[in-house]
Amino acid sequence: MKFGETPLDDAAGAILAHGLSVGGTRLKKGRVLSGADIETLRGAGVESVVVARLEAGDIGEDEAAGRVAGAATGEHLTASAPFTGRVNLFAGEHGLAVYDPALLDRLNRIDEAITIAALPACHMVEARQMVATIKIIPFAVPEAALDAVIAAIGETGGLFRVAPFRRHSIGLVQTELPGTRAQVLDKTVEVLRHRIEGVGSRLAGETRCRHSVVEVSAAIEHWLAAGCDMVLVSGASAITDRRDIVPAAIEAAGGAIEHFGMPVDPGNLLLVGRRGEVPILGLPGCARSPKQNGFDWVFQRLAAGLPVDRDTVMGLGAGGLLTEISSRPQPRQAAGAPAPRAPRIAAIILAAGQSRRMGPVNKLLAEIGGQPIIAAVADAVLASRARPVVAVVGHQADRVRAALAGREIEFVDNPDYAGGLSTSLRHGLLALPAEMDGALVCLGDMPRVTPGEIDRLIAAFDPAEGRAICVPTVRGKRGNPVLFARRFFEQMAAVSGDVGARHIIGEAPELVCEVEMAGIGVLDDIDTPRALAKVLDEAGKSGA
Repeated sequence: MKFGETPLDDAAGAILAHGLSVGGTRLKKGRVLSGADIETLRGAGVESVVVARLEAGDIGEDEAAGRVAGAATGEHLTASAPFTGRVNLFAGEHGLAVYDPALLDRLNRIDEAITIAALPACHMVEARQMVATIKIIPFAVPEAALDAVIAAIGETGGLFRVAPFRRHSIGLVQTELPGTRAQVLDKTVEVLRHRIEGVGSRLAGETRCRHSVVEVSAAIEHWLAAGCDMVLVSGASAITDRRDIVPAAIEAAGGAIEHFGMPVDPGNLLLVGRRGEVPILGLPGCARSPKQNGFDWVFQRLAAGLPVDRDTVMGLGAGGLLTEISSRPQPRQAAGAPAPRAPRIAAIILAAGQSRRMGPVNKLLAEIGGQPIIAAVADAVLASRARPVVAVVGHQADRVRAALAGREIEFVDNPDYAGGLSTSLRHGLLALPAEMDGALVCLGDMPRVTPGEIDRLIAAFDPAEGRAICVPTVRGKRGNPVLFARRFFEQMAAVSGDVGARHIIGEAPELVCEVEMAGIGVLDDIDTPRALAKVLDEAGKSGA
């Protein structure tokens, strides 16, 4: 890749390395400079710019990030569309993020241009939470370096996956000694119930007995006979040796001791036993506390169906000093800022208009490739990551509903459709669930917008980084659909007349992200018979 300062006369088609503000226009980093951009810069007196140009053998940042993500994304993970050289991986299930840290370190050392960052291995994640991010640092990387990273991932069969928590039935045994307070045992039940339910399992019940081999053994056998998938034993006195009361009781119940002790503090005195396929854990005293401790790390692995043996337990020492880390979350509770997650983006399809400029024809029902235009639009949106999809209907509502029948769409009636586009926008926004982070406003007459283009807008969306309005562009010309953050919903709903929310883009330029698209579908809306005829003709020639 060539990089450096270039005279303006030679900059057309190059990638702008640093954002510029000229004459009220903001040209952002990463923009491919068009002839119009060059003239704007020239008019502002700019003589040279710092740019990048791809050379033979270079792979652009988005393609490179997408290829690494394709190799690295395993079970129960989804990848965002590439944007500015970044792909984020999100959990599809509640479980543990699983990968080999040594492999991750190896990959990050292949080439400085290709970076992969992840949560700690076996970190508990919620569905939609970000697990890892792949970032290409420059605008392009040599294909040889990219191939080396992908080959290294392929040697091991993949990099990241999520191990979903399985539903287990778990029995609890608590022992008592003279002076053991019932309220301590009661609190322990609730703390453990919280942990158990937090990984999608259930507490089958509790047995309290004397701290003796005979009674503890009988209690363990009771829960094994009841069909429990795991048994937890919380002793009134801490386990101090493999021959202590709790391990002896496990062996008396026909089980075996696999490991005692772990290099995690608090949590040192954890005992791992098993009878057949059923784990039996002797709990350290810290398991009575809701604060995270070594027991959580072992218990969560077992709940996700991951193997736990001596090597697993003794490999937890790095990062295992938990005592003084006050910021660590309690089970199922967030600490500080919420974990990064996939944005929840809804789509509003505006399909209530009267098509006044089309004469007697309802353009949304005109057919392209054997299906109505509105159906083509809906299918593209439904093939994207946007959910829910809301269609606002008004003019010829029954016919539009029929054209969209059988699809995963929520219909909203707009009795005020004659009042213009703004009325449909308002009804659509009011129908969205409260938890939405943003909404794509989709026009019902743009059948050549693709699912990939919609997902690219969603991938760009990040209000925390100033990308609260995402607008598709083709060679600098803005199109549709547009993605707006929730913060703008009230302002959008207050618009009146036959206009949308386009003016809001001009009022908040610092929050606008222009997302360049390869095709022209984001510019093609069908407003006139001539435009419809052109689209039909092009579709016929292409066989679409």
